[in-house]
Amino acid sequence: MSGQHAAPEAAPLRAPEPDGAATGVWSTGVRRGDDGALSVAGVDVREIARTHGTPAYVVDEADLRGRARAFAEAFDAAFAESAGMAGADVYYAGKAFLSVAVARWVHEEGLRLDTSTGGELAVALRAGVPGEAIGLHGNNKSDDEIRTALAHGVGRIVVDSLAEVERVATLAAEAGTRAPVMVRVTTGVHAGGHDFIATAHEDQKFGLSLASGAARKAVDEILARDSLELVGLHSHIGSQIVDLAGFEVAARAVLGLRAEIAAETGFLAPEVDLGGGYGIRYTAADDVPPAPAQIAATLADAVRRVCAELGTPVPRVSVEPGRSIAGPAGLTLYTVGTVKEVALDDGGTRTYVSVDGGMSDNIRTALYDAAYTATLAGRRPDAGAVTARVVGKHCESGDIVVRDVALPADVRAGDLLAVPATGAYGRSMASNYNMVPRPPVLAATQDGVRVLVRRETVEDLLALDLG
Repeated sequence: MSGQHAAPEAAPLRAPEPDGAATGVWSTGVRRGDDGALSVAGVDVREIARTHGTPAYVVDEADLRGRARAFAEAFDAAFAESAGMAGADVYYAGKAFLSVAVARWVHEEGLRLDTSTGGELAVALRAGVPGEAIGLHGNNKSDDEIRTALAHGVGRIVVDSLAEVERVATLAAEAGTRAPVMVRVTTGVHAGGHDFIATAHEDQKFGLSLASGAARKAVDEILARDSLELVGLHSHIGSQIVDLAGFEVAARAVLGLRAEIAAETGFLAPEVDLGGGYGIRYTAADDVPPAPAQIAATLADAVRRVCAELGTPVPRVSVEPGRSIAGPAGLTLYTVGTVKEVALDDGGTRTYVSVDGGMSDNIRTALYDAAYTATLAGRRPDAGAVTARVVGKHCESGDIVVRDVALPADVRAGDLLAVPATGAYGRSMASNYNMVPRPPVLAATQDGVRVLVRRETVEDLLALDLG
């Protein structure tokens, strides 16, 4: 698809909120034309639907790159040696969404890459990201995943259990190398939009507890092994976080452990990772999340103050934004099928709008009761708004894409709907439930649209079934 399909210059999209701001629900390249149709990076969504079909994930490449660059620049400035700091690294959290192209984009914009499985590691390596710019996470890494990481010289392996310390040490010794490792510390700080995505309270699967002494024991075991190099301490407190206060509490805990280790062993960990999980806006009702510059300045101030109190030099700091880079850069484009009115117990009605996707391409509403919004994307409405529920095509009553949203009363079969802020955890958590092929991922630029990940077909699904 070439630039000849670009839509004419149009006013910024005004529903459900103005776009164009870095903290907006929509990507900065989304506009609504005079005829009511949306465009992404100048490309009309009707042309996208005609050429590539629906449902489809559409990524605004310039927007995603811009968000990655903003994090890199903000942390470079806030943690510069001239500011009394020891530098910083930003790792894009691949779990939010990863493809070969996206891995290249974020690396080109100055970011490193955090992977949590062998599959994510393989994508990063295929994209040409150098091993030293990659980290490997995971609470249950396989021996093959560890061996691959060691073979490609990843910059750090984040160990998640005492047993894993022993396994990494053994595999590194077998490979004749020294493995760079970080210890994931469970600080007890609980943050995030849902219990399932708050990852630093004690009763959960990740990390080594600070309170129980497990984290300190892991450090001692690492320091005692010649095949391991302790490069730092790691903390992650949750996801979809818009209040930065929890990061200061967690930083104080991890920096305190670092100082304790230094006082007792003489080893001062050179790096501290403060995790990520910075939130985004899914609807106009959500709080405005902090911008990268505010996040960087807040963390730099906290690290500087705590280290001064402890009397220790500041460490190099790393962070792992994923959702806050990929999320607002993407939208999902659907075609409406069945529309029907359903009577409610209170005497009212609700309009159910069924689309050609659903929980197989966005599980977050069903899994976390996450809130999204939607808008008519292909035309201007000819009627007032009604309260609608956007649902999918799957055989589940919980197959809801948007629980409650104002849509035009004349919404009908064949209409296009766009759901913003789906660039993170849409495709990466997608499934083939009910044997529905997963949608493609398309990159929209001023030069047109190109396919990053092709649409699956029924033939793809049948090819896996050996009968």
